[in-house]
Amino acid sequence: MADSSFDVVSEIDRQEVDNALNQTVKEIGHRFDFKGTGAGIEWSGKSIEIKANSEERANAVLDVFKEKLVKRGLSLKVLDAGEPKLSGKEYRMAIALKEGIDQENAKKISKLIREEGPKGVKAQIQGEELRVSSKKKDELQEVIALLKGKDLDIALQFKNYR
Repeated sequence: MADSSFDVVSEIDRQEVDNALNQTVKEIGHRFDFKGTGAGIEWSGKSIEIKANSEERANAVLDVFKEKLVKRGLSLKVLDAGEPKLSGKEYRMAIALKEGIDQENAKKISKLIREEGPKGVKAQIQGEELRVSSKKKDELQEVIALLKGKDLDIALQFKNYR
């Protein structure tokens, strides 16, 4: 019998992020506490940029954006927000989106599966993914439950379960 397997990935649904960003823009335009503050949020290449006239306003826009992401079912672990920096008369905050599993995290997850997972499970690093395989599908389900239960600093999804 062939091994069963699944892939552990860290991907971002860019369309959902874009929808959350558009909802944030709309809410900022309607809320009274943002009137006349020059607050805004927009794409800046592959990252997101927040502009506001004060540090507090920039952080408030970030909070609204985070709220919209959570409502759309996205993990806040994909955000890598910097500190608001003064640029001329306005504050700017760059937010990078973390995608893919880097080597360090892949090794950490692989070690976690070896130490705490069922004995017949193998994990191998394949670029920015991790392939987990086993003879028994029940063991794979245990690994998924184990990884969901751990508080890792990246958002994980499980794909290609076969």
